[in-house]
Amino acid sequence: MPLLRKEAEIFPDDLFDRAIVEPWRVAHVRSRHEKTLGRELLDRRIPYYMPQIEQTKRRTGRTFRSFLPLFSGYVFFRGDAAARDVVRRRPAVINVLDVTDQDLLASELAQIRRLQLAGASLRVREGAFAGYSGVVVRTKGTMRLIVQVSALRQQVAVEFDREHVSPRR
Repeated sequence: MPLLRKEAEIFPDDLFDRAIVEPWRVAHVRSRHEKTLGRELLDRRIPYYMPQIEQTKRRTGRTFRSFLPLFSGYVFFRGDAAARDVVRRRPAVINVLDVTDQDLLASELAQIRRLQLAGASLRVREGAFAGYSGVVVRTKGTMRLIVQVSALRQQVAVEFDREHVSPRR
């Protein structure tokens, strides 16, 4: 049983396939207000990306599902100075961070999106992720690919089987 329905995590759906000229920006939001800002961005037709992960909990014999932002406290959006000012004035927003390395953030976010579209839950993964880059670490008999979002200094871990790993050449 879902506690809340899953919110839209990307607008437009082809955000990473389009040639959008507006720069990426990062909205730092109040605790637990990521989805509020996502709905406001969608209403205003401002392109954004807010990846979510599914969390399942069992209580009193029932299973509850919820969808949580992957990057708690942050929503990525694209927009000019006017869009930045609109976002900055939203009650949920603490600050808007300008991104200095646009290409790096764009490639990191696109990689996370491709992981999602390939079926990765961004916690447990099945199948090969050829072409993805990151740091591979071993923990408790499993291997994880660590994908970093440099602008936030945060990382996403994807678990996979050892046979899906090959050294970078």
